[in-house]
Amino acid sequence: MRWETQRIDGTDPGALLPLKGLVRSVRTPDFDGVTFHEVLSKSALNRVPKQSNMPFSWTINTTRGCLHRCVYCFARKTHEYLDLDSGRDFDTQIIVKTNVVDVLRKELARPSWQREHVALGTNSDPYMRAEGRYQLMPGIIEALADSGTPFSILTKGPLLRRDLPLLVEAARKVPVSVAVSLAMIDPELQQRVEPGTPKPQARLDLVRAITDAGLDCSVLAMPILPWLTDSADHLEELHAALADAGASDVTTGALHLRPGAREWFMAWLQREFPELVPKYRHIYPHGSYAAKEYRQWLAERAGRIRRRHGFERRAERMWRERTTPETAPPAATEPTQLALF
Repeated sequence: MRWETQRIDGTDPGALLPLKGLVRSVRTPDFDGVTFHEVLSKSALNRVPKQSNMPFSWTINTTRGCLHRCVYCFARKTHEYLDLDSGRDFDTQIIVKTNVVDVLRKELARPSWQREHVALGTNSDPYMRAEGRYQLMPGIIEALADSGTPFSILTKGPLLRRDLPLLVEAARKVPVSVAVSLAMIDPELQQRVEPGTPKPQARLDLVRAITDAGLDCSVLAMPILPWLTDSADHLEELHAALADAGASDVTTGALHLRPGAREWFMAWLQREFPELVPKYRHIYPHGSYAAKEYRQWLAERAGRIRRRHGFERRAERMWRERTTPETAPPAATEPTQLALF
């Protein structure tokens, strides 16, 4: 069924949002219960606040809201700026910047553009399932590469495989970093926590496809969930699977619960694992981060496992290969990896 026939008009007053640049709101049987609000955005590049500790200055988000429905997602609060809630609305009311490629090309062509690093996947996943319909990422990749702008992509979406030839070509022009988010290897638990995401094996296959294409692939193994995914057995299995898939590096970190995400996650925890609620309240008494003692304990455990599976040696070897002229491939054809986080 064509999407044009699914347009929502004034007969459903609760379906339309007071969004600037709104072109239409769309529903389709392929995305049951989801409304896509297609907008014309005035900007594509978002400046990261100076006080942020992120290693990049700019981001691009093709959408707002996310179909992955991760119960812990830190970006949930941003939906409240649109007078939507950070729970179900974040999962089902998706704003799509349909003109983002054209706007981005204009911004990159400005004389003032300094070709600073641009990150994608920081607020919503650029390769969520809807990207198969809107196909915004090929134009974004080409625009960044053509302008000489280095960039990174973080995703849970195997749809990235579609654009691997473009990413390999881009890496001949600019530094490109690709990272996959995967913190849970148990498919049953993973689907309870991230019900709209691909299963772990699909993401492991994506890691392998990226490395087979000649690009490094780091893995963001975050968030680690206290009492659910922080056991030695789980972390061993996760790191072993990532090593076997060819990941170049793994970064682990404990769950953090920002406002918006905290309420949604704790409600989920109460339904799914009520016996853990008092424990979570103990190590998350105030603020977004787990208690310092827990974070130190997790870092030590994960660090030992990471070293045991050779990830630190891999990173050192790859660094030497890039910085030693006798062994490094020609700069014009080398896919360069930048630290994402």
